[in-house]
Amino acid sequence: MTICAGADAATVDGPPRAALTLAADGSYAARLTRHDDAAGSWYPERWTIGGPEPYAVPLPGSQPEEPDSALLPLADGRVVIVRRVADRFTVSLLSPTGPGTQEVLVGAVAATALTLLPPAPGGLHGYALVPTADGTDVWRVHGGAGGPERVAAVPGACTGGVWLDDEGRLLAVDRELASRTKSVVVDLARGGEVSPLLQITAESDDRLVLADPDSGLLLVRSNAPGHDRLGWGVLGSDRPVRFPECLRVPDSAVTPFAVQPGRTLPPQECAVAFQLDGPAGPRLGVWRPSERQLRQFPAPEGWLAGSGRWAPGGALLLPYATTAVPCGVARMAIPLGPVAGVVGRADAQGGAPGAVGRAAVAAEGAEGAEGTAGAEGAVPGGDGADGKVSDGAVPPDRGPMDGEGIVLDAGEKDADLTASPHPEFAGTEPLDDPPHPRMCRPVPLQQAPLATQESRWSAVSGPVSIPPGAVQPVDPATDGTARVASRREPGEVPTRTAASDLTE
Repeated sequence: MTICAGADAATVDGPPRAALTLAADGSYAARLTRHDDAAGSWYPERWTIGGPEPYAVPLPGSQPEEPDSALLPLADGRVVIVRRVADRFTVSLLSPTGPGTQEVLVGAVAATALTLLPPAPGGLHGYALVPTADGTDVWRVHGGAGGPERVAAVPGACTGGVWLDDEGRLLAVDRELASRTKSVVVDLARGGEVSPLLQITAESDDRLVLADPDSGLLLVRSNAPGHDRLGWGVLGSDRPVRFPECLRVPDSAVTPFAVQPGRTLPPQECAVAFQLDGPAGPRLGVWRPSERQLRQFPAPEGWLAGSGRWAPGGALLLPYATTAVPCGVARMAIPLGPVAGVVGRADAQGGAPGAVGRAAVAAEGAEGAEGTAGAEGAVPGGDGADGKVSDGAVPPDRGPMDGEGIVLDAGEKDADLTASPHPEFAGTEPLDDPPHPRMCRPVPLQQAPLATQESRWSAVSGPVSIPPGAVQPVDPATDGTARVASRREPGEVPTRTAASDLTE
């Protein structure tokens, strides 16, 4: 599963959102688009992309939509729409019915601003952040027993929103308190109990951008290295957060939007897709933690920037819309073979998923040794709470994260790297088999050779025409209730992440 935050969250009275929002299971998507008439008015459009061929169904209401209306596609084919009406926000459900659109009013939330969160795991619930005078409320706008309901109150101004588990229970938000922004976990099953998640240094602003609960891979953004940088770490790991130099692209904004699901991959082998916004327009970037290089590719024509997902086979699927193909999905095939010296999540000893085998640990010691020359912008971690997360966010089956400091990756020049103050891993992993698999740790490998070939695009979709007067197709709802069994027990917060370790 891939979980997005930041620009991907549908926002009313906030920053721009992604051009297309995908449902939690990738079966449907929704966006606002314009009519091809002189007025150019806005209307919702639902995409069905989980079948053999994508197609779009317009869901116009009785009047044109405002451009700031927010949409959230559900796994059963319905679409949640949130509209501003005077001093409140109304929540309705849209679905195609015959030649028209069925709209059911769910309720309303009295607020001055409201931000829809990314689709919750399971695909049948919708949540939103609502600012208040004392902090931020978390609302369940769909999926409750009786309309929208407040489920948590968090002190401080909260933004972002990333799901950390497969149950839709643990929500990470970026909270601003005392002029500092730190990521915290909100446990929706415990009345909104809040616990720290990410702190690189006491003075840094540390935000969670993207997470994959299968592998535990985290993408963060922090100014701990001296300026704003993208970094990566692993939920529950005692290794530092690393800030790769290759994720700094001159004259371009680099935004991650999808992580390759890591149920069968260690976190350092999970590919991450980036949107690169530069003077020449949007491009695609693909990167893995084990490869110290960001591959860049031309984006497909008409790509709905900021939207996309990884297919189970490793292909990157990118929705696009052009005049000739108003509803299409481009498939990007990227060679993602394992890096030499790294074993899979189940080693030769039959280790549980999530454990890195002996060969991977040995590879780190042989190939991942870092030089001692100080990298420009390196910031040492402090002691006490600096560079680590409080014990409240650590599950009992994982050891304390006692590493501190920031590790900057200068790309190919190992001599320019800053030595991590962490002790190196022991030569072996524990042989015990804990009741809950341990999250694998990032193994700092040397730069792997990268393919220089450009990817080839193939359209796997085409427009579906509906003759005038014909009934719009109503596709059967997919089963969005099936969930993959969680590897964690109820009530367990999946991480304690030393932000001090998130740099390369």
